[in-house]
Amino acid sequence: MKNTGLDKILGRIEDLDSVNLGILVQRLARERKMQETVFNTIHDGILVIDTDGVVQYANDAACGMIGLKKSDVGVVRLWKMVPDLARSLNAEEVNSRQKAKPVLSRELELSYPEHRFVRLYMVPIDTHVGHDDSGGYVVVLSDVTEEKVSMEEMIENERTSSIVRLAAGVAHELGNPLNSLTIHLQLIERKLRKLGLGAEGEKLSESLRVCQGEVDRLDAIITHFLEAVRPREPELNELDLLELVEEVLRVQEVELSDRKLDVNVEVSHSLPTILGDRGQIKQVFFNIIKNAMEAMAPGGHIRILTRSDDDYVYLQFIDTGSGISDEDLSKVFQAYYTTKREGHGLGMMIVQRIMRDHGGQIGIESRKGIGTIITLQFPQQHRRTRLLESSSGMTKK
Repeated sequence: MKNTGLDKILGRIEDLDSVNLGILVQRLARERKMQETVFNTIHDGILVIDTDGVVQYANDAACGMIGLKKSDVGVVRLWKMVPDLARSLNAEEVNSRQKAKPVLSRELELSYPEHRFVRLYMVPIDTHVGHDDSGGYVVVLSDVTEEKVSMEEMIENERTSSIVRLAAGVAHELGNPLNSLTIHLQLIERKLRKLGLGAEGEKLSESLRVCQGEVDRLDAIITHFLEAVRPREPELNELDLLELVEEVLRVQEVELSDRKLDVNVEVSHSLPTILGDRGQIKQVFFNIIKNAMEAMAPGGHIRILTRSDDDYVYLQFIDTGSGISDEDLSKVFQAYYTTKREGHGLGMMIVQRIMRDHGGQIGIESRKGIGTIITLQFPQQHRRTRLLESSSGMTKK
């Protein structure tokens, strides 16, 4: 919208005396202050750059997104702050000699000052209508990290839903025959004991035990499969995480001893309780410690560290196992991914789902031949309660 009064004054600026010129400068300063206030209330980042890419203006949101300081304005090139954009511009052959400046729109992944996804819209500024030169660009940055993450979660949920539909058929088709096999193997075992066939009978009994073991293994695979694909709403109660860790370690004590593995739980201070499902959280700890055990040679060591801040409780499981290669690290939470000969590849998928259902997060770091660190982040009770209330309010609407 044109400011016709200001335009008239600017049109005859050379005729202004010192008094009117001072009034004009004050008016321009007020206009600039008002525009900056407006731009700083906008959540999108807004930048103005010249033809060399030097940032001439940046609102507060833009500074936060790319880590720009106010003192950098007029000094730093945008290409230095966002190197991927420079590569994009070179690919588009954008330079100051072009007659038609392109309008650019693309998504960028930024790693500084924090990891986020940004949608960029870049429009040329023509300072002289009818001439070939350009006054630079206006750049608009929109943070689409949440949208991107939500989309990835939606795709994962759709994939899980398709597995759920398949699971119903698989459980029905495999469950009944396995039950039948179990019953008939038990009948055969009793019959062999009655016949008393000596050494030959012992061989048959051994073969029978192998068959029973394989049936049990198939039954366990189906059970884990259904646990992975049929999520059960967590039954939330006040939980002491350290108490649950100790319960799981007592269950795994014999296996840890047989494997000659050492476990240390290091507590810096008392941990706040959380809201969670007792059985599901124990399943998380059991799966993580089981994986660590199976990744280590005799003499290996597991450290379990704890800490908390104002909002979260953290547990870290550090093992000295074989580690995971960089290319395989991204597959850890995928269904059926496993490096174990007899693994079903669903354990970590179950862990990730349970953590997400509890409003928590799981992180994993690993180096091949050195070991793995798994970090669990649980929301404290006050934060979890707010999340549940917020979710409930959205559902009612």
